[in-house]
Parts: sequence; C-alpha cells; structure tokens
Amino acid sequence: MQTELAEHAGFCFGVDKAVEIVHEEIKKNKDVPIYTYGPIIHNEQVVADLESKGVRALEDDDITKVPPGVMILRSHGVSRQTEDKLRAAGFTIVDATCPFVKRIHRTVDKESVTGHVIIVGDPDHPEVTGITGWCNEQPYIISSLSDADKIPYPKDERITIVAQTTFNYNKFQEIVDYIDKKGYYINVVNTICNATEERQGAAARLAERADCMIVIGGAHSSNSRKLYEICKERCDATYFIQTLDDLHLELPKSVRLVGITAGASTPNKIIEEVQNYVRNEF
Repeated sequence: MQTELAEHAGFCFGVDKAVEIVHEEIKKNKDVPIYTYGPIIHNEQVVADLESKGVRALEDDDITKVPPGVMILRSHGVSRQTEDKLRAAGFTIVDATCPFVKRIHRTVDKESVTGHVIIVGDPDHPEVTGITGWCNEQPYIISSLSDADKIPYPKDERITIVAQTTFNYNKFQEIVDYIDKKGYYINVVNTICNATEERQGAAARLAERADCMIVIGGAHSSNSRKLYEICKERCDATYFIQTLDDLHLELPKSVRLVGITAGASTPNKIIEEVQNYVRNEF
C-alpha cells in the first residue's frame, strides 16, 4: 500500500501570514494584552496553542468585558463597522486579514456605490460577514443555484459578482453561468484565490486515483469541508479528520493507494503525523 500527499495541501499564504503576525505581536508586546477578533484561523489546535501563549480570541460580546490592548483582525477579515467599533473601544488594531480577502473588500466598496453586489459563498461564514460589511448597500448572498432564482435586482442594472475566497471553483462557475443565461447585466470578479483552486484541483486528481482519501482540516473550516465534498464525489472511501486522534481506519487488503490532503488552516505537523501513521501502520 502507498500513501500520497496532494501536491497542494496545508497552510496557504494568507493563513501562514496571519499566524506569523500573531507570533510577532507576542514578541513585541510583553506587558500588553493581545487578542484576536474571533479565531485567527479555523484550526482549533492553532488557536489553543496561541491561547497557551496568552492570546485570547474574543467574540463581539466580549469586547466591553476586557481591558483594551492589541486586537489582531482574523485572516477572514471583519466589517468596516467592526473595525470602527474596536478603535472606538480603545484597541490598537493589527490587521492580519488575508490580502486576497482585502481585495474583495476594496472591490465591493467601490462597486456598491454605483451598482449592486452579489456574494457567492456561505452566508454564515465570517469572511462573507466581513465582505458584507464593506458594501454600501445590502448585498445578495448566493450559495446555490436555487438562490440565483431569487435575485432582487433589475436585469438592466449592473451587478458585480464576487466569491468567498474558499468557495468551490466549479460551483462558482456554474452559478455565474446560470445568472448570465438569465440575462442579468453582470460584472464577474473571480475572487477565489489561486491557492484554493490549486488545492481543490490537486485533491480532485488524487481522489480519482486513490482507493481511500483522508482530508485533514478544522471542524469549522469552510475550505476543508469543500475539499471533503470534492474528494467524496470521486472516492467513496473519504474520511474527514481534524487530527491523528480522529483517524480510525480499517482498510481492506485491496487498498493500494491512500491519498491525503489538508485544508488551508492545517499545520504541517498534523499532516506529517497522519502521513507517517498511515505509512507505518498499514
């Protein structure tokens, strides 16, 4: 039996940079409280490690209950209103928003002045919540083709379409094509980051060859869940785990190739632990 790691797996640029920023702030601020607005990334192990170093992840209700200090904005980004509220509360803002997400903020800020905005993504995801907060009018959020049948804008008015950076690329194209065929005046800005496209493509190609696939990612990680969906479509024996402790495999002798991929918030250490375990135990 062989194991093979997908060509693109683990930390992406934005996540790596966000975690690096937190560690830099820990070194610089020995006597100042350090917080992140929400989990810095969607990985419970990373968040727990930072908490052990004194970095506390705050939610909205916590802001008035703690002394002001350094507030690091999570990689998913936050709304303009949230930034303003944090500054008004006396926090020093350090922005760890992924640069690709910041690009979406600038795009919707500009395009929503003279037209409408559609965000293709998960309406409950913090990245989408943040993007919504940079629009100058309430955007319409689409996560499926059925949502595209309820677009509230006239067909002759300009609509800019953007995507959550970790959205399924093929599904995004399907939704855009569907809207286009309905005759809307659309301006499409593909904001799915290259790392997401590469990761999804590599996972799909590996899953098509593998007898078994293991997807490693945080329980709340949108991009990891999408990797699981992509792999499951191509390899029925696909497993989603957070760490090695979750891995309970019973592989038949007929299995020849076990593929492994990981979401953008998964540290290399966890990937290596899983890969080594599978190699040594099966």
